[in-house]
Amino acid sequence: MTVKTRIIQIGNSQGIRIPKPILEQLGFTDEVVLEILPDQLIIRSVQQPRQRWDEAFNAMAEAGDDHLLDDDSLTLTEWEENAWEW
Repeated sequence: MTVKTRIIQIGNSQGIRIPKPILEQLGFTDEVVLEILPDQLIIRSVQQPRQRWDEAFNAMAEAGDDHLLDDDSLTLTEWEENAWEW
């Protein structure tokens, strides 16, 4: 999708207006990342470290790929069995 817009005066700065439907479609809230390249300005949403993990976990559960990978066949050491207080 390509949208043409005008650069407008905002106080002592300049900016662009981004239509609300585009903001909603992209999931932009109150903070974005600007990447400056030759002849380009890329606006991206700020990615949170665990963003969309819930969706990934739900997809794993639906696919039956959500079991623990711990190996139950590991044996305890003598110290773990006798000296360690559980």
